[in-house]
Amino acid sequence: MTLESSTEHPGHFDFAVVTRDSTHTLVSAAKSLTATLAAGASERDLQRILPFDEMEWVRKAGITAARVPAAWNGPELPWRDLAQVMIALAEGDPNIAQALIPHFTSVERLRLNGNAQQQSRYFHGLRHGDIISGATGELGGKFVTDMTTRLVSTEKGLRLRGKKFYSTGGLLADRLRVTAKDDDGNTVSVLIPRQRAGIVQHDDWDGMGQRLTASGTTEFNDVLVHPEEVMFYSSALNKRRNYQPAATQMLHSTIEVGITFAVLQDAIGWAQRGARPRPDSGVERSTDDWYVQHIIGNIAAHAHAAEATLLRAAGKVDEAVNAWYSEVKGAELESTLIAASIATAEAKIICNSAALKAAELIYDVGGSSATLRRNNFDRHWRNARTHTTHDPINHRYRVVGRFYLDQTPPPITMYD
Repeated sequence: MTLESSTEHPGHFDFAVVTRDSTHTLVSAAKSLTATLAAGASERDLQRILPFDEMEWVRKAGITAARVPAAWNGPELPWRDLAQVMIALAEGDPNIAQALIPHFTSVERLRLNGNAQQQSRYFHGLRHGDIISGATGELGGKFVTDMTTRLVSTEKGLRLRGKKFYSTGGLLADRLRVTAKDDDGNTVSVLIPRQRAGIVQHDDWDGMGQRLTASGTTEFNDVLVHPEEVMFYSSALNKRRNYQPAATQMLHSTIEVGITFAVLQDAIGWAQRGARPRPDSGVERSTDDWYVQHIIGNIAAHAHAAEATLLRAAGKVDEAVNAWYSEVKGAELESTLIAASIATAEAKIICNSAALKAAELIYDVGGSSATLRRNNFDRHWRNARTHTTHDPINHRYRVVGRFYLDQTPPPITMYD
């Protein structure tokens, strides 16, 4: 059975959601979704309602196909533009934006590691609205990257066996990209439909924040895998720096920027409609209170500073991607890739701080009533605090500091 002859549905929709000419529309499409996503974000968080309908809007806007290469009739949206797309989505609902990060990571993995047949099959699906979730992280083991999931050869063909604790976006996806070890100990990814027999998904993510990312457990109980669904990571590539770690971490920081802007909007709204001034403030409206004005100015300044720092990093990622796929080689390529990683680490430091601080400051706008459950302002801090644990920030400070002190490059890792 080949990928082309598979009877499995070739795409989420029977129509293409993008063309090569879609590039100029995707940022505006994402920004047009921000308010719509935000309108139900608090209620979804309170009631724990996964954003199935909302993700359909994102698909139909062509956003999930943003990084499909032009060679495969996709828009190949620059990373700086994709950063703006993700910030807009995260401002509306950071759960939706985070659920898409494994998807965009999978697109790049296909570009870097997929063979021509796999690229043809899966890029076609992406152009028709497919979402590919990641299933990589496991519990147990000495290090966070340790894994016990195995792709084994049997008399009945290849079988996938194991359990993933983190499957971000899995319940919202069409396909899963599962990282495993084969019989020879090589790291591989398998790209399989999430409804294939033997796959059991659990909606059991119980983190205090980012509750709706569909990041629960996935079991793989002797799941059939066709040889053409296996994507290998060559050992040579694992030892060679590429652009994906910086790109992936840049996308993660868009979540924090989006949260900061969401806090700003809620803080402004609360100052205008909910907060009451103190009698000793000398004003009759909270919006005239110099202290409230100070708080709003503080949040706004840090939101825009984080955005600017992140977009600078995204520009560095674009330079790294362009160098990777051009004639640039050797030390010049290495320098460009390192610059993208350092800029992304710097951005992460700023973006994390901005989101956490803004989510705290919103309560200084208007007193105890701001803490009422119906306002659900605490979701911003819970979301930011939960997501910022994804990549321990102290390691980023160290990477940046060492680079500027003695030009030590960031470590090479395929998991960032």
